Amino acid sequence: MESSKSLAAWEKSQQLIPGGVNSPVRNFSKVGGHPRFIERGAGSKIYDIDGNAYIDYVASWGPLVLGHAHPSVVEAIRSVALNGTSFGAPTTRETELADIIVNAVPSIEQVRLVNSGTEATMSAIRVARGYTGRDKILKIDSCYHGHVDYLLAKAGSGVATFGLSDSGGVPEDFARNTLTVPFNNPDAVREAIEANPDEIACLILEPIMGNMGIIPPREGYLDQLREITEEHGIVLIFDEVITGFRVAYGGAQSRYNVTPDMTCLGKIIGGGLPVGAYGGKRDIMRCVAPEGDVYQAGTLSGNPLAVTAGITTLKQLAEPGVYEQLEDRAATLADGLAEATQKHGIDAWHSRVGSMLMLYFTSETVTDADGARTADTERFQQYFWGLLERGVYVAPSQFEAGFVSLIHSEEDINNTIQAATQVLANLV
Repeated sequence: MESSKSLAAWEKSQQLIPGGVNSPVRNFSKVGGHPRFIERGAGSKIYDIDGNAYIDYVASWGPLVLGHAHPSVVEAIRSVALNGTSFGAPTTRETELADIIVNAVPSIEQVRLVNSGTEATMSAIRVARGYTGRDKILKIDSCYHGHVDYLLAKAGSGVATFGLSDSGGVPEDFARNTLTVPFNNPDAVREAIEANPDEIACLILEPIMGNMGIIPPREGYLDQLREITEEHGIVLIFDEVITGFRVAYGGAQSRYNVTPDMTCLGKIIGGGLPVGAYGGKRDIMRCVAPEGDVYQAGTLSGNPLAVTAGITTLKQLAEPGVYEQLEDRAATLADGLAEATQKHGIDAWHSRVGSMLMLYFTSETVTDADGARTADTERFQQYFWGLLERGVYVAPSQFEAGFVSLIHSEEDINNTIQAATQVLANLV
């Protein structure tokens, strides 16, 4: 495929922006070559500035369940923008979105809108500390919760892609109160709590790991975490920035029937616009200013554009049969990819939960971050470029999830399986 315009755009951007991108994984540095600069999206496809079309499984990293530039979302944003883009004052649309979220997500009795997933996790942890009067937090190895200083210990996604265990610029004192344990290992959680009695404010995790590929919880794991944290008065926080309204209307907690104390949301609740939210039990959320003494604020929190796009998206996701349709399309794709790897004798571990899916180039069973790290990233690099040359756009990292949207057609799925089969044949 011709990509000279993207190359020129990247060379210019590198003079002005670190790495030429505003989020590290977009740089393509771990798959080689240069990134494609995207001009527009429509339905299931994106189009770069060289005129190439790609079936898109990144979906802006998950939120575009309705596809790119969905007419109802675009029209809703256009109509509300005519009345103003930001007021720094309350609007009824904020309450409308909050009402949808509270009625959908089992753990949320009250919710506060913010501007990003990072802001949501940062705020939820601050609230948990204020509520419990404790300082330490417990997180899971390679669960990524944004670029907050004290959460960059053994983070996943971009950090794992770049081979970093933490980040420069983070003082040791910031990470001193952060404890890290493996995913799918409740005994490690118990040991950490026993070693730090009455000191841990919260346990935060992705209920389905989505930043080391896709790693689902083992049966009973989330239930055990719920029991352990309740026993020790620890706030259980589910980071559902990726999984919320993606794997089920009520998120992973609804799918697995485990209710945390607090939940962080993002992406989908803004219909692809910048947004985040954190919420939980009423007695916990009453700690938030102005009712309580835990301060958090934001000029653009609940801005009309993001809120309107979110309302429009979530109303469509509430329609009967939506998640069954997503499940069916994702299963067809995942089954086709599994058949292709088996046909060509490729060592691979396939993981899927709902409309999130991942192909790891490893013979291991991936149940935690260590298992994910056995993946052959060089083989993934070949796979990535083979798909891209055939018009299929997946994340430029072995450790990022893929997403199927409602707009992906049977033809899209079949063409993707055919392209993958051709690429895998060349890997042998």
